[in-house]
Amino acid sequence: MDKKKITAIISICTIIIAIIIASGVIHYLNNRIIVDNTLFVLKKDLDAEVYSKKKISDYISSIKGKIIEDKKINTERLGEQNIRFLYYDKKKRKKIGTFKINVKDKEPPLIWLAEDHYVKEKSEINLAESIMCVDNYDKKPNCKIEGEFDINTPGDYELKYTAIDKNKNKSEINFTLHVIAENTEKKKARNIEKTQFQEIVENHNNENAEVGIDVSKWQGNIDFKKVKKAGASFVMIRIGSQKGIDGEYILDPYFEKNIKSALEEDLKVGIYFYSYADSEKEAEKQADWVIEEVKQYNLQLPIVFDWECFDNLNEMELSLFDLNKVAESFLKKIEKKGYNAMLYGSKNYLNAIWKYNNYNVWLAHYTKETDYNSDYVMWQLCQDGRIDGIKGDVDINILYKKKE
Repeated sequence: MDKKKITAIISICTIIIAIIIASGVIHYLNNRIIVDNTLFVLKKDLDAEVYSKKKISDYISSIKGKIIEDKKINTERLGEQNIRFLYYDKKKRKKIGTFKINVKDKEPPLIWLAEDHYVKEKSEINLAESIMCVDNYDKKPNCKIEGEFDINTPGDYELKYTAIDKNKNKSEINFTLHVIAENTEKKKARNIEKTQFQEIVENHNNENAEVGIDVSKWQGNIDFKKVKKAGASFVMIRIGSQKGIDGEYILDPYFEKNIKSALEEDLKVGIYFYSYADSEKEAEKQADWVIEEVKQYNLQLPIVFDWECFDNLNEMELSLFDLNKVAESFLKKIEKKGYNAMLYGSKNYLNAIWKYNNYNVWLAHYTKETDYNSDYVMWQLCQDGRIDGIKGDVDINILYKKKE
């Protein structure tokens, strides 16, 4: 091959390579994603409350284009946070937007205390520690009582309970401490009329709701045939409980008998576990234990996390968010194993304590008409119910059917 042909080939190859490189550069320039903060306007308030549910769009006042993915922002860490997001401009070109937010804790600690607080004379308690004082973020807020009192001397004492968290948020409650003499006679309980199961069935059983009960060892031997005949369509059964903080898990002595008898009568069955879990790891262990105990039974209703040891919350040194994560770890493990999960709580505790819960709720509110204003799947409306087949009181519940 002569030199002219070789030179021509080299020239052609050079031109082709140059064209390819130029095309690549043009493609890169046309498709590169650049940071452009000129096409959107931020809102004035760029703060976020810790643990609040925030998205990118919550901070954008206006945008000349469209946010591609309106992602949730992680607000579990205090301080400044750099935010990056993708958006299209009006010519459908991808752009990167950036801004900063500041995550703050502005919520004061929660003091669980009424205006009148009663203790018995010579009670061996630390009064400040016996009153629940907990913070949303701080694991151990500074809680103390201001004023003079003497638990060994009956009388009324005007006091103030104060709580301050690490972020200087402060709560105060003025209250009267009533120290009751040891020999004070107890008031006789009034003869209150019991809640009849049949009456609840007549008032609440319909195409969108059904009525049932929840039971444990406290109901003793139960005749489920009579319970079914009385109109109950379901039963929530306590599988067991934890024996205090760090304690062993104990099967309810009536669990096996209760669940077998209920299923034989074609009652829908769910179960609940009474927990003292003080960590996510402990709650997961409890979930594993529960699943192992119920795997042989056909559950049509949820497995419930029942945590009510609020008198121990101070010593556990958990924030409210920590406690909600404990519950979540139990419920998440239950769902992972293919069961439905649910959280049990009273109206007041659901509002004040279980505020970060995202699972279905079993509401306890002993009233004829609840004013709880969040979603719930089941309502425990009384603890003094009477039904044929059980000697003594029983909790009555309404289960709401899912709306299609």
